[in-house]
Formats: sequence, C-alpha cells, structure tokens
Amino acid sequence: MDLRDLYRDVIVDHNRSPRNFGRIDPPVQQAEGFNPLCGDKLHIYLRLEGNVISDVSFEGSGCAISVASASLMTEAVKGKTETDALAIFDRIHGMLTGSREADDDLAALGKLAALAGVREFPTRVKCATLCWHTMKSALADSGTVTTE
Repeated sequence: MDLRDLYRDVIVDHNRSPRNFGRIDPPVQQAEGFNPLCGDKLHIYLRLEGNVISDVSFEGSGCAISVASASLMTEAVKGKTETDALAIFDRIHGMLTGSREADDDLAALGKLAALAGVREFPTRVKCATLCWHTMKSALADSGTVTTE
C-alpha cells in the first residue's frame, strides 16, 4: 500500500468515526486550540494518574485533517507518560514541519505515519498539528493555543 493510500484511508476513517470524541468528566487538565485560518476549534481533555495519561479526549469541529489528527493523537498518547507523549509530539511535529527526515522510520509510528501525507499540503500542516500543540498545552495546564 502506498503512503498516499494509507494517508487517505486513515484520515477518512478517523474523520468519519473519531476515537475518544467527547468530554471527560471531570478532566484533570484541559486546553483549547484554535486555527483562525481555517476555523478549526478543539478542546483537549486529559486525566492523569501520576504522570500517566489515563484518559484523553477531544471535542470540537474542524476539517477532516484536524479531526483525524486529534483522533489519532488521543489513541497514541492514552496510557503513555507525559514524557512519552511529548516525545511523540516532537516526532510528529518534526515529521510535519520538515525538521525531521521525511522517511525517519515511519513504520515505527504505526497509524500516525498516515499524517506524513499532510506534508504534501503545506497549508494543512497547521490543521494536523493543532491538536498536538493543544495536548502539549493541556499537559502544561497553560490554556489556549492558536496556530497564529
């Protein structure tokens, strides 16, 4: 399967049936994210047990890439330590912004490798990274994130 097919299939699946969509009550930490260029808005909710993300979810609206990325992100960080979640953030951010080698072990990323396809659409990188920046903000308990 070619990366473009994987990208399309995973993005469509996670947009149509987002995982971990909805509010966690009560969340321990949360943050809002907003992309004024395209109108994507989301809210990330985290529950921590010690330094482990025991639960994570999101609410909001946005384009297919934004919703799919948030869905994939919640699956990737649930059960991870804060340190591991931030390491995944660094990998994904680097992959999408080009600060990492394009083929930097994509197989190790599992479904997250589908996000590599966003690189072909530079105007959509902020759509894909919004949830990641918002998750990072929620971990720091620092409030609202904007892509501008």
